Amino acid sequence: MEINDKIAQFDPNGLGDTSGNIYGLPFNTDEARLVILPVPWEVTVSYQAGTASAPEAILEASLQVDLYDPFVKDAWKLGIAMKEVHLGILEKSNTFRQQAEHYIGQLSQGFNPEENTELLAIRNEINQAGRELNHWVKKESLSLLNQNKVVALLGGDHSTPLGLMQALAEKYPSFGILHIDAHADLREAYEGFEFSHASIMYNALKLPQINSLVQVGIRDYCEAENQMIQSDERISTFFDRDIKQSQFEGKNWSVICEKIIEALPEKVYLSFDIDGLDPKLCPNTGTPVPGGLELEQSVYLVEKLVNSGRRIIGFDLNEVAPGNDEWDANVGARLLYRLGNMCLVSNR
Repeated sequence: MEINDKIAQFDPNGLGDTSGNIYGLPFNTDEARLVILPVPWEVTVSYQAGTASAPEAILEASLQVDLYDPFVKDAWKLGIAMKEVHLGILEKSNTFRQQAEHYIGQLSQGFNPEENTELLAIRNEINQAGRELNHWVKKESLSLLNQNKVVALLGGDHSTPLGLMQALAEKYPSFGILHIDAHADLREAYEGFEFSHASIMYNALKLPQINSLVQVGIRDYCEAENQMIQSDERISTFFDRDIKQSQFEGKNWSVICEKIIEALPEKVYLSFDIDGLDPKLCPNTGTPVPGGLELEQSVYLVEKLVNSGRRIIGFDLNEVAPGNDEWDANVGARLLYRLGNMCLVSNR
């Protein structure tokens, strides 16, 4: 069936079609303009696991999402589809996660991997697994980008989008990152893991094509990360504390958003860790932190970014952990839809 026929026959007001793609939409990945790459990987999470289940949980929750978007007329027609979850990636994640838990447990008891051949072997094996995952994500992303698709990555933990960033760095000579998160993620090889979820932005800044990193909502970070923020001129961090204090003193969110957007170049990659939101919206995420943004507050920022004329060249949504009541997946599914729509509008 031709895509125009699919659009003509689809009822955006009906029940979510389980035979369709994500959100019950009628598009396959060949037809879609934006393709979501699910990466069910959470090997290095430090506090609590569950993010590897996010792609499947969000896919299921997406069938309950109403498709009307007040920011985008006929949003559902833009064309969003998700690739199938790679079960081999999930199996590897589960295997290496067990080893990582043992390794982290030994670290917490004071054991030094440099003096313990078993721990050193585990660390090396996990680092190699992370390297192979990055290669797979980069290869998959480049394949889609070469088909003129816009790519969104759905984690998994926040280590997963590095391969997508690397792929985009081969396509664009320069771009910036808008990073919404509770954490700065600027640790060098956190816990000895080169590709830790807590090291994603440290690793991203190794790419010379990334000329700016603008962080929003940061409220849990260490002294070394703060020193890096203060010393690296590419980094602009809008700490949650400073945002809140500015609002307490009468500055409105629109003005703050303008300052955030001014620090970004014309081409922007959006990296969204769901723990950047208030934890009431993501209570089961890997490392929830008090404070953070409301959902519409974060969406307003991205809408304002799109209205500024900047182009979102790709994005990721990470650290959604469904939990037992599916609340996190419901929030994640709705956020993913809104981000996808805004991303496609910016690419018109």
